[in-house]
Amino acid sequence: MAIAAAPQQGEGSHTLRFPPRVPSEQLSGPAYQAYLMLRTTFVVAPILFGVDKFFNWMTYWPKYLWVGFPHFLSVSPQHFMYGVGVIEIVAGLGVLVLPRLAPYVVAGWLGGIITNEIILSIARNGDGGRVFWNIALRDFGLLIAAFALARLAAKYAPRRLVGTKRA
Repeated sequence: MAIAAAPQQGEGSHTLRFPPRVPSEQLSGPAYQAYLMLRTTFVVAPILFGVDKFFNWMTYWPKYLWVGFPHFLSVSPQHFMYGVGVIEIVAGLGVLVLPRLAPYVVAGWLGGIITNEIILSIARNGDGGRVFWNIALRDFGLLIAAFALARLAAKYAPRRLVGTKRA
């Protein structure tokens, strides 16, 4: 489906294509398939997890938060998680709209989550509390996947939604 935003013929024509045209030989390539899987995952998962920060259906999210962060901002842990949810939703939408840039933002966000889990595990380890080293390791894998998505997007993501023919 093509939506014409300007005349189709001649210099300076603009065409908005959604979904973008992809050659069939590219669709069957493993690297492009990996790009699609990673992009879909990093759009859907942050949005779902972000929405869940408001409802705590999957788990009670504040239990994974070091108390120092909400204390620093003088908010309750649950209110802090509301902010986390908004950021995660925006990150997922960012990967949808800006697939060449947003995976780096997601990787930075995952780095912050890993830092929180390490601080929380160190703080709780001394008092015999539950530690989260396994979750930090899983999130490190997601961080690497976000970098992989960014690298694949450099090749496969459309450069822009509106194409301009230039002389």
